[in-house]
Amino acid sequence: MARPSNLSRPIIESLYSEALLLADEVRSTFALGMGDVAPDASDRLRLALSSEGLKATTRMMHVLAWLLNQRAYFAGELSDSQLRSHGRLPDDRPSNEDDLELMEQPTRELIEETIRLHRRIARLDQAWADEFDAQPVVHSMRARLDRAISMH
Repeated sequence: MARPSNLSRPIIESLYSEALLLADEVRSTFALGMGDVAPDASDRLRLALSSEGLKATTRMMHVLAWLLNQRAYFAGELSDSQLRSHGRLPDDRPSNEDDLELMEQPTRELIEETIRLHRRIARLDQAWADEFDAQPVVHSMRARLDRAISMH
């Protein structure tokens, strides 16, 4: 994925929509699907589903919280300093490969999709923390104009 030179409202809105759909799929798979586990399923499988379901759900909530903070920033509800103080994406907890092997392929693929989305957002978060421009282009242009005018 090419790194954008800045974040924009359309990028955030697109990621937010994607994250909402994925979070709903995670919720339906793990919250509703846990009752669908076969009665003869091993305790190990039940524990794996519970553990990985919690990780996937937490991962998605962290992604959504990060995106909501970005949306609030673009809406003017958070300042740059507030976003920098409280808007970082928490680190992800890796999945247990042994647990994943116990699960059906669609469940594993869903978990892997949440990991990929978290990694994408983590790259954006890191680039943003490294000071790439998180403001709309018009604000940076205005700041440059202000500096140029003040020099004359």
